[in-house]
Amino acid sequence: MNRSAQYRRFRKLLIANRGEIACRVVRTAKAMGLRTVAVYSEADRDAMHVAMADEAVLLGPARARDSYLNIERLIEVARKSGAEAVHPGYGFLSESAEFAQACLDAGLVFVGPTAAMIRVMGSKSGSKMLMEQAGVPLVPGYHGEAQDDATLAQAADKIGFPVLVKASAGGGGRGMRIVRSPGELPAAITSAKREAKAAFGDDRMLIEKFVENPRHIEVQVIGDSHGNLLSLFERECTLQRRHQKVIEEAPSPTLDPTQREAVCAAARKAAAAVDYVGAGTIEFVSNGKDVFFIEMNTRLQVEHPVTELVTGIDLVEWQLRVAFGEKLPLAQDQIKLNGHAIEARVYAENPHKNFMPSVGKIRTWRMPEESNGLRIDAGYREGNEVSPHYDAMLAKVIAWAPTRDDAIERLNRGLEDTDVRGIITNIPFLSALVTHPDVRANTIDTGFIERELKNLTPAPRAAHDLELCAAVAAILGEEAKAARVEAHSPWRTSGWMPVGRRQRLFNFRHAHEAEQEICLQYGNGPATLSIGERELAFKSSPTEDGGFNLTLHGIKSHVVAVIEGHELYLRTRNGRFDLHWVDPFGGDDEEQVGEDKIVAPLPGTVVALLAEEGAALEKGAPILTLEVMKMEQTLRAPFAGVLKQIKCKVGDIVQEGVELAEVEPTHS
Repeated sequence: MNRSAQYRRFRKLLIANRGEIACRVVRTAKAMGLRTVAVYSEADRDAMHVAMADEAVLLGPARARDSYLNIERLIEVARKSGAEAVHPGYGFLSESAEFAQACLDAGLVFVGPTAAMIRVMGSKSGSKMLMEQAGVPLVPGYHGEAQDDATLAQAADKIGFPVLVKASAGGGGRGMRIVRSPGELPAAITSAKREAKAAFGDDRMLIEKFVENPRHIEVQVIGDSHGNLLSLFERECTLQRRHQKVIEEAPSPTLDPTQREAVCAAARKAAAAVDYVGAGTIEFVSNGKDVFFIEMNTRLQVEHPVTELVTGIDLVEWQLRVAFGEKLPLAQDQIKLNGHAIEARVYAENPHKNFMPSVGKIRTWRMPEESNGLRIDAGYREGNEVSPHYDAMLAKVIAWAPTRDDAIERLNRGLEDTDVRGIITNIPFLSALVTHPDVRANTIDTGFIERELKNLTPAPRAAHDLELCAAVAAILGEEAKAARVEAHSPWRTSGWMPVGRRQRLFNFRHAHEAEQEICLQYGNGPATLSIGERELAFKSSPTEDGGFNLTLHGIKSHVVAVIEGHELYLRTRNGRFDLHWVDPFGGDDEEQVGEDKIVAPLPGTVVALLAEEGAALEKGAPILTLEVMKMEQTLRAPFAGVLKQIKCKVGDIVQEGVELAEVEPTHS
């Protein structure tokens, strides 16, 4: 069959995805004059990608298998909407050969490689055998079809520990475990298989030698249906957590020009082995000297914007042009590297609680302006709900500059100027990461985040005079707006009142600090604040961005404030602060959950019970495993004790806050 026959020009495109990548594809498709069709689940009715597209069609219930993974329903929707082509985005069905074939059989253009290419390169074991034949360097490992425990154990012994157990059909860190001794292997295989089955519907495993102090290097490739194949330089994605990328940059600061050309040539050789068509990524692991092929991702990557910024190429546009059946517009020697780009993934997760996903309604969404080399690729906006059913990524903040140091500075400024409320995000963690001296010096490996986690997630900073004064100014500002009074409001701190000086008390709590009392005195003359023995003159004035300028100790600084009832969020020059304004009329007590209760931190599915009732538990001993947002979370004993009761069973779908088990402490 002529492979170019399945690529042809179209005018209407369905995006079989959601979130940030669906929005990203819609933007370029519209710029090219295409009509766009979004699809959505019941949980995504008000999602940003639904609003952006020309048309939107409901797929089904919130669970991915009933909506975004439902091939039959997607094909039906594409036909009924009049779409002529389907862009799969990344994740979900983007690397499904079955979906690519179903599109072809339905007369739809699949914006990506053929089903045959996906089958070969999408199988980690199959692709490694092909790469071995093509002469691409490989990490020693087992990629065979036999999947029984004895065969896998024998393979691991032969390779030598530590080994990496990983899903053959996987990606994104799911179904992947580092195993350092034979005793850890059976449990790791069981857990990895279960996670892979849930995420990809395929629990086949492969085992590889784990490269110590590894770096992750990947090369962007793209081919057309006329036999042209290009590499668009490399990215470094070494900063990872649990095998999921956190920070990505291009080009790699690790490679010199000779190494760069060698790894790009190896990537072109790998893609040429299957006459690849479409955008794809060849991933390598490096020990600092040599590079070894890991896998090929037969789709667009999350981190593609850093490549776009250093090459000036819109990869989504090129994907669509290849799908039109066109030739690639440039030759290899016409692709030039310009400057440095770095990207941070913003997730709804709590770094202080083992990066537990955070769900709920986004009440505040403020992103910096896209200018001076800063780019924001977002899939959410104010008012959207973050659902427990899907990946927790909200947006990507990407910065370009002539040099790596300048790009890092721009990225950090972009992160510092971002405010998301209603859910917990990893933004402070990302700022701490990109400004870490070792990251700046590029003395890192893929285990860096785990080793430095304590330093990257410090305890909240203490609130000082600036933050306490800002809290008072923010409250007064909100009250002034509500009352529509300006001339005689304490917000106008230079004003005066004929009744003389007045005072008002404010009490705030911050993190684990003691409650602090602040006395505001206002009326005739400038307003002042008394904090303990100190009396401070301050002045504040609103700014156009919704914040305000606060002058204290003769220094003017900008403050962003968000007030939600008695909860105050402040961003000052000292960082981000969450303060609680103590209700002066009482009623401020918060219900506390007993520490002996093991409760679901988020909605999820119980996938394993790891201890039996009556068992003696050490502090931190695993009790059960929940699957939350496609990732497994193990709930552990909060202290040494006896497992008194288990209140769930495998397969139960539980809601946030539901009690799952009870531990009785051991009395010494």
